[in-house]
Amino acid sequence: MNLAEVLRNRSFVTYLLGVVLSQIGTRGAMAASLYQVYDLTGSLATTGLVGAAGGIAVMVLSPVGGALADRMDRRRLLQLSQGAGGLVALALAVLTLTDHVQAWHVVLASLLSMGATTFDNPTRTALIGSMVPAHQLPQAFALVNPCREIAVLVGPGLAGLMIALGGPGLVHAFDSMTYAAMIGLLVLVRAPTAHLDREHKPIFGAIVEGARYVVHRPIILLLMSLDLSAMVFGAYRVLLPALALDVLEVGPKGYGVLAAAPSAGALLATYSIVRVLGRSRTLGRILLFATGGFAVAGLVLAHSHWFALAILAALGLGVADALATSIRHAAVQIETPDELRGRVSSIYQVSSRGGPAMGDALVGALAGALGPALALTIGAGITLSYVTTMLVRDNPVRRYTGPDRSLAEVG
Repeated sequence: MNLAEVLRNRSFVTYLLGVVLSQIGTRGAMAASLYQVYDLTGSLATTGLVGAAGGIAVMVLSPVGGALADRMDRRRLLQLSQGAGGLVALALAVLTLTDHVQAWHVVLASLLSMGATTFDNPTRTALIGSMVPAHQLPQAFALVNPCREIAVLVGPGLAGLMIALGGPGLVHAFDSMTYAAMIGLLVLVRAPTAHLDREHKPIFGAIVEGARYVVHRPIILLLMSLDLSAMVFGAYRVLLPALALDVLEVGPKGYGVLAAAPSAGALLATYSIVRVLGRSRTLGRILLFATGGFAVAGLVLAHSHWFALAILAALGLGVADALATSIRHAAVQIETPDELRGRVSSIYQVSSRGGPAMGDALVGALAGALGPALALTIGAGITLSYVTTMLVRDNPVRRYTGPDRSLAEVG
């Protein structure tokens, strides 16, 4: 399949631009929040609460967000969630710039922001499934992820510069502006609304319907477990402030570079990832090897005492994560009918979004007790053991080949 075929979809391209702008602010704000809490408290355990707060929001609100994504205009719902996130970012910016901010303010802002994102993410994912034909979904997600990684690359790096110039408050103010930009761009996006629930089923019943679908799709459950194994136990981002400031001693600018390196790795590998997803018939095995590579890169990062080696490990984390994420997200959408995509995406979000958030709390607490190197070593070892088990035993993930290429000839 020619990549240009995907890029002819103007709504999808506009959506990609919006993702980049919005995520630059969001990722920069997350990096700034982690740095801000660590700077205020000097505690890795407290820093981990930034992610834990977000994890709580995902667990509680995600099913509701998915149900709404299947009964409302997804474009309009996305605008509303972006507006809520923008207001939270603006409030935190004001508190920080006026020197009234405390660590609990930042944790609360993370909770509220992730609450808005909980409605945002299943809607974004389902919206892609509405805009893009099924046979194009693997390459579409292969483009979405590097576009997001551009933001993760630029966001933390920009945050490091902004912190050095004007403090974290400047980052939060910029974040609020990027939310506004996304809202404006969504006006230009057009997506089908055939999925809308015209019967207005009760929210709880709709959530149960989505959960029942997932329970009867073993491959989706296994993809969630694989995601959780990597994101919970391999949550390395919460350790980056301590690694940059205390181990590598490279300061805020070095922290920005280290935080951005995984995204640089993902971007450098974009062309290869797109080709693999467009041609390979062994996507399940590739997914397992990529997840194992993520764990190995985490082990290298844990024991890096030289900045250059830490950067190389972080680049490897980005490559492995981008490849694995593209395959997982595309597979979930391919295996789900459009009228259920919001709910199924919200359930999957428990692992894809809640996993990293809870991982921040778990690894942060473990690092507070054992040190960052040992905490990340233990976590990466657990992930590697689980991947090895899935590689040696027959299962739906190992057998997964991707979408039916014959669909590309339809229409």
